[in-house]
Amino acid sequence: MRLDKLLANSGYGSRKEVKLLLKQGAVSVGGETVRDPKLHVDPDADSVTVFGDPVDYREFVYIMMNKPPGVVSATDDNRDRTVIDLLPDEYRRFEPFPAGRLDKDTEGLLLITNDGKLAHELLSPKRHVGKTYYAKVDGEVTAADAEAFTAGVELEDGYVTKPAVLEILSAGPVSDIELTITEGKFHQVKRMFESRGKQVVYLKRLTMGPLRLDPELALGGFRELTDEELNELKSHKKG
Repeated sequence: MRLDKLLANSGYGSRKEVKLLLKQGAVSVGGETVRDPKLHVDPDADSVTVFGDPVDYREFVYIMMNKPPGVVSATDDNRDRTVIDLLPDEYRRFEPFPAGRLDKDTEGLLLITNDGKLAHELLSPKRHVGKTYYAKVDGEVTAADAEAFTAGVELEDGYVTKPAVLEILSAGPVSDIELTITEGKFHQVKRMFESRGKQVVYLKRLTMGPLRLDPELALGGFRELTDEELNELKSHKKG
């Protein structure tokens, strides 16, 4: 890894600020002062210090966000604000990305990380990682809908969904439900209800595998995963 990237990812400022530190002779590798930002170092083997203090490098970040509506699940967008735009520079310098996506108008749990291997394994269709959503549905949701979702419903393009678990919290002109699915087709929850002649008017993701949205997180809020959450996530994706 380039020395300037290692230092930036370790909290020593932007690439520009790191170059100033190097010019000042503040950085040593293996006891030797280094001024070349392009120097490649091994974070696990090389001893890197700044002003004599050892650099505590970490490779990955794992962030839980309560995604607000109106923000897109992307790293950049020409028109809309992205979830990455909501993060401070101390996280953005890790070049993280959302693991999976939520529709622009959907709220709730989003995992943001730069660990591509973990993200890929969590999102792989072969893993059947469950995701639970809370929704308000325009129309009375019935036991017949739950039975249909258990069997799998045919969407407008002919695709038949995998079995899903529908829990009816309250039924009426506007129904409250929780739905757990193991796949992530485009607008899937909305399209599943449309196949039953009903419309989702509010949607929020609550869980992704063992990861549950922290109820203390306000819309747009975020925090790093706890060690326990991260360990559960890594154990889950191995299963």
